[in-house]
Amino acid sequence: MSIKEWPAASRPREKLLHQGAAALSDAELLAIFLRTGLPGMDAVALAQSILNRFGSLASLFQASQSQFCQGPGLGPAKYVQLQAVVEMSRRYLKADLLSKPALGSPSDTRNFLLAQMRDLTREQFACIWLDSQHRVLRFETLFQGTLDSAAVYPREVVKAALNCNAAAVILAHNHPSGIAEPSSADRLLTDRLQTALATIDVQLLDHMVVGQGVVISFAERGLL
Repeated sequence: MSIKEWPAASRPREKLLHQGAAALSDAELLAIFLRTGLPGMDAVALAQSILNRFGSLASLFQASQSQFCQGPGLGPAKYVQLQAVVEMSRRYLKADLLSKPALGSPSDTRNFLLAQMRDLTREQFACIWLDSQHRVLRFETLFQGTLDSAAVYPREVVKAALNCNAAAVILAHNHPSGIAEPSSADRLLTDRLQTALATIDVQLLDHMVVGQGVVISFAERGLL
C-alpha cells in the first residue's frame, strides 16, 4: 500500500499540517524530506531503513557525501539538499539568539550550541559575547583544532572581548568524541580564562561543553 492510500491522519504531510512537526517520528520527518520511496518501499519505510543504517538523524547529518550516497534512494542532489537544511537550521537559531533582547533560558543556549557545534568533526572553541544587560553581541569561533584538542590562547580571548566591548561571556567548545564530560584540561583552561577576563572586567558566566546531544554546563556543575 502506498502512502497515498493511508488514512489521512497517518500520512506524514497531513499529520504535520494538523498536529505540528513535533508530532512526527524521525522516520516520518525524513520521509517528507525524501518525498518518494523506491519500488516496493514507501517513503517512510525507506526513511526508516536509512535511519537503521546510520543509527540516528545526527549520524546521517554528519555523514560525508560518499557515505551518504552509498545507500539506495540517496544521491548527490539529496546530499546537497540535506546540507542546505542543516545550515539553514543553524542560521535560524543564530539569528534567533542574536535577536533576543537578553539571553534567554539555559535551554535556549544549549539548543543553539548543539545546532552550531554538535556535528563538528574537529574540536572548536567559541564565545557568546554579551553586553552588561546580557544581550548577545556576537557568537564567535576563535580557535579550531584537531579531533581531540584545540589550542586556546587567553590573550586572544581577551583581545576578542575588547574588540566587541563585551561585559560578559559564555565559553563553549565541542568534544567530537560525543562525550561531553569536562576534562581536567578543560577545567584548568576555564580557570586561566576566568582570571584573564577578570583583568578587563569581563564576567565569565559559563563554559559549556558540547557532546552528542548533550551540553554540560560548568556553572550548573559548580565549577565556576
